[in-house]
Amino acid sequence: MWTSVFLLALRSVRRNLLRSFLTILGIVIGVSAVITMVTLGNGATAAIELQITSLGTNLLLVSPGQRVMGGGGGGGGVPQFTEADADAIAAQIGGVAAVAPQGRAAVTVVANGRNWATNVTGSTNAWFEAGNWKLASGRLFADDEQQGGSAVCIIGETVRREIFGGTVGQTGLGQQLRVKQFSCDVVGVLASKGQGGMGDQDDMVLLPLHTLQRRVSGNRKVGTLAVSMEDGSDSTTVKAGMRQLLRERRKLTEADSDNFNIFDTQQLADTLSSTMGVLTNLLGAVAAVSLLVGGIGIMNIMLVSVTERTREIGLRLAVGALEGEVLLQFLIEAVVLSALGGLIGVLIATAASYALSLWMSVPYVFDVAINLLALVFSAGIGVVFGYFPARRAAQMDPIEALRHE
Repeated sequence: MWTSVFLLALRSVRRNLLRSFLTILGIVIGVSAVITMVTLGNGATAAIELQITSLGTNLLLVSPGQRVMGGGGGGGGVPQFTEADADAIAAQIGGVAAVAPQGRAAVTVVANGRNWATNVTGSTNAWFEAGNWKLASGRLFADDEQQGGSAVCIIGETVRREIFGGTVGQTGLGQQLRVKQFSCDVVGVLASKGQGGMGDQDDMVLLPLHTLQRRVSGNRKVGTLAVSMEDGSDSTTVKAGMRQLLRERRKLTEADSDNFNIFDTQQLADTLSSTMGVLTNLLGAVAAVSLLVGGIGIMNIMLVSVTERTREIGLRLAVGALEGEVLLQFLIEAVVLSALGGLIGVLIATAASYALSLWMSVPYVFDVAINLLALVFSAGIGVVFGYFPARRAAQMDPIEALRHE
């Protein structure tokens, strides 16, 4: 019985191909919209997580902040950090993998007959571990270069391309790069990280911290401390220990508010991922409304089909077909239509999601669960909205149906 009923349903769909296609169009649009929205949302979430991860693994950024005084007024000048603060954190706080003191300035670099406005950062070799940076070529700073403030530098890929990229195969290694009023030897090129939350991460020049302090900023101050935690470390415990240590070193009393800020990049990643997840679900829910519209379209067309085939239904019932068989025939028709629409929608959504991911420069994240869920939901739409027309057909009086013109 199942085979014969299924074949009857397929013949009915094939007899009216254009009407069948128009019937499932709502399902096709609904399924493809849901899958495309969710896939792009997942891709955008993955891109955000990747950008946050590129800043560093388990990274805490400690920066000076305004002290709150009295009834909420801002304080005067806030003291900067020193290299000794970084050494104290590395020596006294458990769970810390690396601490990199950082200074920064905007400069114009000149070499090879070209100039480029960029940012110069001064730090130690701990900066590479803290910020998850790798070298594409060259070497790190030697110990004597860091201690003596030697005129050496490591450049980002953007600076290399803009300054030394004119010559094929030119890496800039061993070349002279003029930074402000002095020239430094290029000893390394950073591996590219691309765009991040703060702009182009490759547009930078790295100097030893003492070189920046003596030749660029002219003071011993440190703007930011980049603290990388060991895997498995509790960030809450590490931050609490750092906060207590820095308050002691900055001679803050219990009545004083912190005049520094500890920023956890992992918290930012979790917040952004959670926000993107909510937006993705919202977009998916809005797109799913079109599935209901498609289901209503299937019900309308099936009611028309029942009316057109009244005599056929009456003949089947008159020669002995059971009500359940007629019900099953029309129900399977509705399910075949909606499932076919769901399958076409999945194929369209896969192609559209991949193309849009390339255009938006976000990862393509194929989610098996949402594809299967959309396909099963589309078949369920056929059952729900096809039941009423099928029930109407099964309950016809054979005599009245045969008299129908």
